[in-house]
Amino acid sequence: MSEIVDIERRPLGDFTEQAYLDYSMYVILDRALPYIGDGLKPVQRRIIYAMSELGLNAAAKFKKSARTVGDVLGKFHPHGDSACYEAMVLMAQSFSYRYPLIDGQGNWGSSDDPKSFAAMRYTEAKLTPYAEILLSELDQGTTDWTPNFDATLDEPLLLPARLPNLLLNGTTGIAVGMATDIPPHNLREVAAACVVLLDNPNATLEELCTHILGPDFPTTAEIITPPEEILQAYETGHGSIKMRACFEIEKGGIVITALPYQTSGNKIIEQIAQQMQAKKLPMLEDIRDESDHETATRLVLIPRSNRVDAEQLMQHLFVTTDLERNYRINFNIIGTNGLPAVKNLRTLLTEWLEFRTGTVRRRLQFRLDKVIDRLHILDGYLIAFLNIDEVIKIIRNEDKPKPVLMKRFKLTGTQADAILDLRLRHLARLEEQRIRGEQADLAAERKQIEQILNSKRRLKTKVRDEIKSDAEKFGDDRRSPIVARQAAQAISEADLIPSEPITIVLSEKGWVRAAKGHDIDPRELAFRTGDGFQSAALGRTNQTAVFFDASGRCYSLAAHSFPSARSMGEPLGGRLTPPNGTEFVGVVAADADTKILIASDSGYGFIAPLGELYSKNKAGKAVLSVRGVARAIAPVIVVDRESEEIACLTNEGYLLIFRATELPELARGKGLKMMQIPPAKLKSREEYMMAAVAIPAHGSLKISAGGRHITLKQKDFDYYRSERAHRGLKLPRGFQKVDIMEKV
Repeated sequence: MSEIVDIERRPLGDFTEQAYLDYSMYVILDRALPYIGDGLKPVQRRIIYAMSELGLNAAAKFKKSARTVGDVLGKFHPHGDSACYEAMVLMAQSFSYRYPLIDGQGNWGSSDDPKSFAAMRYTEAKLTPYAEILLSELDQGTTDWTPNFDATLDEPLLLPARLPNLLLNGTTGIAVGMATDIPPHNLREVAAACVVLLDNPNATLEELCTHILGPDFPTTAEIITPPEEILQAYETGHGSIKMRACFEIEKGGIVITALPYQTSGNKIIEQIAQQMQAKKLPMLEDIRDESDHETATRLVLIPRSNRVDAEQLMQHLFVTTDLERNYRINFNIIGTNGLPAVKNLRTLLTEWLEFRTGTVRRRLQFRLDKVIDRLHILDGYLIAFLNIDEVIKIIRNEDKPKPVLMKRFKLTGTQADAILDLRLRHLARLEEQRIRGEQADLAAERKQIEQILNSKRRLKTKVRDEIKSDAEKFGDDRRSPIVARQAAQAISEADLIPSEPITIVLSEKGWVRAAKGHDIDPRELAFRTGDGFQSAALGRTNQTAVFFDASGRCYSLAAHSFPSARSMGEPLGGRLTPPNGTEFVGVVAADADTKILIASDSGYGFIAPLGELYSKNKAGKAVLSVRGVARAIAPVIVVDRESEEIACLTNEGYLLIFRATELPELARGKGLKMMQIPPAKLKSREEYMMAAVAIPAHGSLKISAGGRHITLKQKDFDYYRSERAHRGLKLPRGFQKVDIMEKV
């Protein structure tokens, strides 16, 4: 006969959903989020408790960290040793915890590299005096206990914290679907707010924030978040805090004396060095790290000259490096009801005070029970003392003296056991006066405790006095000053780049390069086989180069970013994404307010400010509307629209000159007709406008056709001058098929 197996059948979807929910709740409640009472996660709580069980209090000798980690893993926390040790290290780092719980000896990491701590076999540890806040009442009936993972020992569900450690040291954690980010605060400020809330349960958040000014990190860097934003974060339980490094001017150098919380000085140096190598900090000559054991943070910046604005330089570095950082605020914690929730500051303090009041009540009740039990036993001792001879006789003669004593002197079982447990020498020393004296002291203590337990006001006063006492014992001054500062602004890239003259050269195939200076002839440069000169622009390294393609789109690139003219350059297609098959027709580099003539070979065009053509999009920006078979032609700079003239030339040798003011100034569009070209010839590409230039008041034109050249001066312009949109007149014989036109 086959064995009957009990198998539960469930849909896979239901099973996985339930399994994932169980896992999620485990991560939320037992790993990632802290409890409001002691502000600890389970692993932290187990480390602190295990160290107290090992006798590693503040007055004890140091013990190897491996001993503590072994106890934690073997007795309470069956997880990885490295994760457990890292949690232990974090509680020992004075630059990570505002009030460290562990006193470490050895290499416990540094602010530059918090994870550079030595292995657990090398370091030693014990608890700090501050740990008394969490542990001093543990054996006074203040907390519930639960079996450990293998049910061989009991461990506390939480520690009876005498102060809101959750706010004092803060915490971070990532659970499933939720996270927590609680910054550290100043002990004196938080204690003062708790006292206010005890005295006036209806106190508003604004009243509490007159004491809690904001977070207080282990660093002396400045908190520059406005008070109203801090208040809003405390109201909602969500927000952010901005910290900024502190610096001083010393002998012409800039000395950074404090870094934001959890910011590495090495990383700051690396970030600044990268900008220097990329030539984005031309005003900075050198950076040195002069930090040592006596001065934890001392980074020295050396400007190139005393004319460098140190304040402006630091403002730039605040934006571009970790010298200024944001820190999230997310008061997502496990409340007194055992459920995770985001709480505002007032709710958090109110719930903690409820927890603390309940803890004090349990401690007093525990002590009261002990006092009552002791008084009960003392009553029995007194009866035994008054009848000592008869008690001894009963004990000597009776096989079972306990019931006889209980019946003869009307004792309880507890009293009878206490009497029987006394040694003879103690019986001999029993004195009525001592017993009655202890009874009087305990009776007075009992009365006092009962008065406190029976009065909410007295219980509240007890809690308040203990908070004030602890604040006086463990409190210190604020470390992170809250300072009003203007928002930092980075120096623009154009201002950071030195202004040097360059000539940007564009080839027919779309390759670009730049030569230093304006005195080179770009046509004499070497080009790749099958490639040749297309266009050139005289600009400066701190300007933006704007490229134009035949479809009427323009593209922007930093002028200093092009390779040297000694090389063949680089293809624009590698940095831009123009439409397939589109050719680049020209390039311009000038200041943003420079006017540019943009035209198509169909004879239409307009004037546009160069700044309106800038675009960060790799696909460019549509500026000129080009229809049919028409193409955009190379743009030209218009220096003075009021005095200059526009010369338009077709490939058939028709020339037209008109005033630049006849063209409108637009940001984009088709423009107005500049030159009349027969539609049939334009459609067949037999004739089109090949070039347009802006001629200054005393300028001249040079026109090339084949190997011949002709120069037209101002006296020759009258023949070709007309209004915009006319046909123009033909050039002399021999210049009917034109190659190029340029101003000279």
